[in-house]
Amino acid sequence: MAQGMLEAQHLTCERDDRVLFQNLAFSVSAGQAVQVQGANGSGKTTLLRILCGLNHDYEGDILWRGEPIHKQKADFRSSVFYLGHAPAINKTLTAADNLRWFCASRGIAKPAGIREALAAFDLNGYDDVPCYMMSAGQQRRVSLARMKLVPASLWILDEPFTALDKKGVSELEALLSDFVGAGGALMLTTHHSLQMQCPVSAIDLDAWKPGARHD
Repeated sequence: MAQGMLEAQHLTCERDDRVLFQNLAFSVSAGQAVQVQGANGSGKTTLLRILCGLNHDYEGDILWRGEPIHKQKADFRSSVFYLGHAPAINKTLTAADNLRWFCASRGIAKPAGIREALAAFDLNGYDDVPCYMMSAGQQRRVSLARMKLVPASLWILDEPFTALDKKGVSELEALLSDFVGAGGALMLTTHHSLQMQCPVSAIDLDAWKPGARHD
């Protein structure tokens, strides 16, 4: 297996006395999009959380640029953008304040481009609107706008199309395709049938269950 930006070797995860996947191995390189697939309960979200360091209940090795990820924590954290299944916004804050808080959590003291980031997701004029006054789709767009504010080289996205309308889905697909085309690496889960402008490979977790063959 060629060295990639992010690699998993012999990755095994057990939950509630059930092995979700075992000996999982893959590599994600710059300019590559990978969709994590599998039946409900196969461990898709769990895998993404493991890769982001949010779940430590696994065996095996995760490498970042060829080195164990625990030795590359600072570089990894600054290089990765993770979007969970939930929007992860504070609904009592405005759209702009949510983005300011996110930037502060990433060590960006004086964030620039917040208004432009919101406008890129059709939230022009919503800067000072509390998120509890927004629709679920608009709240999702606030969460997605964070991608415009960090210079991440790897995006790890869990069901990013949730609550988006047809126009929002198309615009996000274009953004993801442009990111990969510019040399970014992308991992995502989605129940949506992707219409990307770049090739998308797949990791099928059902093929890494105990007893499954993956020659």
